[in-house]
Amino acid sequence: MTTPPTPPPKVEVLPAHECWTYLRGETVGRLGVTVDGTPQVFPINYVVDHGSLVFRTAPGTKLTALLSGRPVALETDGVAADTGDAWSVMATATAEPIERIEDVLDSAALELFPWQEGQKDHFIRLVVGEVSGRRFAVAPKSAWSNEADAPRAASE
Repeated sequence: MTTPPTPPPKVEVLPAHECWTYLRGETVGRLGVTVDGTPQVFPINYVVDHGSLVFRTAPGTKLTALLSGRPVALETDGVAADTGDAWSVMATATAEPIERIEDVLDSAALELFPWQEGQKDHFIRLVVGEVSGRRFAVAPKSAWSNEADAPRAASE
């Protein structure tokens, strides 16, 4: 008699308000932009500000791509040590430079601390169009290893 296969782990689709809760709880994400028709990903430090995401950057490839008007994406994720649940949230957005002096001063007052030193005088607001997210239990390492495959894998 064969054992029935184990059902796949449950993946929970997160409602928008939970996605925003996770975004507020983090400060580091990966920003996806298009550079010369090629996707590029950059780590950024961000804060949530009035339903948008704000970060600082220096002149360069990332800033040029952001100012092109093409859509961008920000992804962040994590694992809850107490439950073993992982989550991942993605926001699609358009990027707007923050240029009015009042807005720059407001943004400068946000607790926004880039990891890398240097002059990061350009404040960018990501105006989020859509957020989506997933939560799931992290699979144990044993779920991905099969002792029967070990000799074959070692000989390959």
